[in-house]
Amino acid sequence: MRIAFCLVLVTSLSFCGSAECNDWPWWRGPSRNGTADPQENVPTTWSSDENIAWMTPIPGRGHGSPTVVGDQIFVEIAEGDRGSRSVVCLDRHSGEERWTRDVHVGHETPYINEKGSDASSTIACDGERIFVNFLHDDAMVTSALTLDGEILWQREVTDYVVHQAFASSPAVYGELVLVTADTKIGGAVAALNRESGEIVWRHDRPEFPNYVSPIVLEVADRTQLLLMGCDLVSGFDPLSGEKLWEVAGSTTECVTSTVVHGDLMFTSGGYPENHLAAVRCDGSGEQVWKNDTRVYVPSFVIREGYLYGVADAGVALCWNAETGEELWQSRLGGTFSSSCVLVDDLVYATNEAGATFIFRARPDEFELIAENQLGDECFATPAICGNHIFNRIAINTGDTRQEYIVCIGERE
Repeated sequence: MRIAFCLVLVTSLSFCGSAECNDWPWWRGPSRNGTADPQENVPTTWSSDENIAWMTPIPGRGHGSPTVVGDQIFVEIAEGDRGSRSVVCLDRHSGEERWTRDVHVGHETPYINEKGSDASSTIACDGERIFVNFLHDDAMVTSALTLDGEILWQREVTDYVVHQAFASSPAVYGELVLVTADTKIGGAVAALNRESGEIVWRHDRPEFPNYVSPIVLEVADRTQLLLMGCDLVSGFDPLSGEKLWEVAGSTTECVTSTVVHGDLMFTSGGYPENHLAAVRCDGSGEQVWKNDTRVYVPSFVIREGYLYGVADAGVALCWNAETGEELWQSRLGGTFSSSCVLVDDLVYATNEAGATFIFRARPDEFELIAENQLGDECFATPAICGNHIFNRIAINTGDTRQEYIVCIGERE
């Protein structure tokens, strides 16, 4: 297992500094912004019978994305008939199941939104442990497991009342695992010790539902944990928990994970108003520009000063990151929940019907490279690493819905 070189976590924003580290260790990938490490032969064409290395059925319903570390793939699942929330581990090369571990059984806190699931969070891995968030017994609980699936510790972070669903993913930084859970009874953002699960720092959050994950990025000349939603935009020191700045802004309910450029972060939301805005992270919280585009669920990517995204309604867009000027838009088709992933100068965007559109990250015009269909449903975001694409899809046969983890690319 390729783990030894993937433990440089104390101050690095990436999973490792080595070009050999072809992993996708947490939500939004090694750089935490949806950008894959440079790849040589990432597939641009595939179908159900072309360029599929393996496809493994998994039980239940979930929307969490695959986490890929070493020779293992980890994914959350939830089985309604058993009332279970679990972790499945697959072999990266063959797709064979290595183990499944129930994290919680019974005392469900089920989703309400028809597009939701009880396993919509994405697992984080530090090379020694995996960290997973689930709702259980009206609370958000973070758990740590070994790479062999043994539960090391569990920590209740906050009471939780479901408004639509829960999907916030943990983030590993230094010796901490960072978590957030915003709920209409008041939630929390907190840092837990990775080894013990003890709470190192914690802040209460306003009494609003919200769905963002904690994102740690380098912006305005320092490392910041960035949050939006609950009518706030906030920056924290991820190690100490010090609140560096906070301003009124964004909207109440947000889903996307922010990206940054220079001293700007980008916020977007869909309730009670649609918005996309650029906010300075230098402590001023200045809103530099804003528009009313509805990019509520799919997260953006950024390249060379230009912001690329897909609106929920299926329109690809490009903006100048500094000015907010819209440079082009083009209809792709379908409805989107999956977030964009950037590989070199290509943007991969998958709609809810399983169609993946690949277009060029260029500001002068929209250039579609390929469109590929796989499965009937996709709410997860692909993990792209080691010249393979790993994703979670569903195929409907009559009244039967079956989920799969799929590896797109050449069979190893």
